[in-house]
Amino acid sequence: MLYGRELIDQFPVRKSKKQKAAFREAALRYGAARGYTGTVESGAFGAKNIVFGNPDAAAYLVTAHYDTCARLPFPNFITPCHLSIYLLYQLLLCAVLILVPCAIGIAVGILMRGPLVASVTAEVLFLLFLYLLLFGPANPTNANDNSSGVLTVLDLMAALPEEQRAQVCFVLFDLEEAGLFGSASYRKAHRKASQGQLVLNFDCVGDGDHLLFFPKAKVKRDRALFERLQAAAGPAGEKELVIWDQFGFYPSDQAQFPLGVGIAAMRKTRHGIYYLGRIHTKRDTILEEQNIILLRAFVLKLLEQTN
Repeated sequence: MLYGRELIDQFPVRKSKKQKAAFREAALRYGAARGYTGTVESGAFGAKNIVFGNPDAAAYLVTAHYDTCARLPFPNFITPCHLSIYLLYQLLLCAVLILVPCAIGIAVGILMRGPLVASVTAEVLFLLFLYLLLFGPANPTNANDNSSGVLTVLDLMAALPEEQRAQVCFVLFDLEEAGLFGSASYRKAHRKASQGQLVLNFDCVGDGDHLLFFPKAKVKRDRALFERLQAAAGPAGEKELVIWDQFGFYPSDQAQFPLGVGIAAMRKTRHGIYYLGRIHTKRDTILEEQNIILLRAFVLKLLEQTN
């Protein structure tokens, strides 16, 4: 059984103020029905994080961002274990973002016979493209990014035994897509407590057979903690849960926390390159429920080791 799916289906897009407010109210009701005390914490740039449990007493933070990204014509392609490929793709996007407005501006300038017109056109188009990247129309197909992460948090809230709930604070961050503003505000408000909390951040966990965990350096240096993570992971039929112990870069909310662990589902090329694609586009339609079930089992096993 997978808990929380009905809530995700009812609020598939969470981008406008109205959509987010409706989802927050429903999420608070969902938590209350399962015995959780929920609050909404305000942060920078209008961010509103949904918090269940005691953020200052818990040993673990289980998190995901609930805001919906803008729909783009190209995917946000991420290769966490190969930084050079990721940076090359980002540079390519930047080049397109600059060259296309320039080309259109030059064409307009030639037609209008005015270099000033060309410059203004290029600048306006560049700013427009940049705005659409961050604040454009919502992507209605956001199964992986990040309905999958929200569903993981909701499912764990319902599945967690009552005797273990004091250990965990569940947080749904706002404004991750705009620049991690929700998690930054949360970290600022709970700096002392979050300094020593293990943060499991689920972001894009619905599409791929390789569930990769990217712990920050401080987690890797704590061998007892790192080995507990490894003990709870491992192969699961055709899928696998991997605690990545080499270089790994995953751009998400866990970056705000000293003991952050970013968790995402990856596909794998025949050359062994893990990658995340499709997100931010109309092709983001896959949410494998088996991934959520495996992640639930991982967290429950991890908490049992703590006891």
